[in-house]
Amino acid sequence: MNWESVNFDWNHARAFYVTVQEGSLSAAAKALGVTQPTLSRQVAALEAELKITLFERVGQRLVLTDSGSKLVEHVSLMSEAAFQFSLAAGGQSQQLEGSVVISVSQLDAAFRLPKIIAALHHEEPLINIEVIVTNEPSDLLRREADIAIRNFHPTQKDLIAKKLGDEIIRLYGTAAYFEKQRKSLDVADLNAMQIIGFDRSNVVTDMLNGQGWKLDKHNFQLLTSFQPLQLELCKEGLGLIFFPEDMGDADPDLVRAFNDAEPVMTLPVWLVCHQELRTSLRVRRVFDFIVERLKCNTTIRS
Repeated sequence: MNWESVNFDWNHARAFYVTVQEGSLSAAAKALGVTQPTLSRQVAALEAELKITLFERVGQRLVLTDSGSKLVEHVSLMSEAAFQFSLAAGGQSQQLEGSVVISVSQLDAAFRLPKIIAALHHEEPLINIEVIVTNEPSDLLRREADIAIRNFHPTQKDLIAKKLGDEIIRLYGTAAYFEKQRKSLDVADLNAMQIIGFDRSNVVTDMLNGQGWKLDKHNFQLLTSFQPLQLELCKEGLGLIFFPEDMGDADPDLVRAFNDAEPVMTLPVWLVCHQELRTSLRVRRVFDFIVERLKCNTTIRS
């Protein structure tokens, strides 16, 4: 290979690609953690190195030139290769120090992870933990996180997963709410009660009605995808919430809506990471530590 023919800086190519992906210099600069003038200089430097114009300004927008459009596919492949190189290199670390990024749901972050992190920090003080709190799956292949707790099995071949058990979901409310409704804690009474929902979709309603319930939009007059807010609204006596059995039973302010009924749903709990990162001592240590601590939690049933 004639290495002298590769006459551009990869950082400049990366600046070009991220600008294309993000749609503007300001968004790309934020994504890369640099200033907009710095990013603009990097893109201009790449144009000078390649001796072509990549973008044209149309008003306040950047528009790819024909030459720029033809290079996007090639720089995309370079970007993917860089991701894989970084991933493989990260997996070679054999030191019990450094950062590990964990992606978890809102409820796991609030109720399960604090004690686990505290215990881990006591035993491994040189491992730095960053927590991404989201109910959407983080892309482990793109290194958005090293480890994730999920309620579904991953399908990507480069991910490995360990099932920790099953999470029992029930409906909970306050004793005052049930008293106010003047209803017994019987499943037949649900049709007259309010449930604090996640969004305007009919997914939950259809699922429960498929189990023989009779719900419609009038049962979901309060909506929020932020589960800690759902909990506080429930404690204000505004309706029932879907909540993991261990968290609900442990909260003195909450009462099972239907104590003898079957759970509303049962969700699998998986711990997931990229297979390359299992060769990293610190990632493996955190992975195994979470497995041990969550499996000890009686809420997740094997």
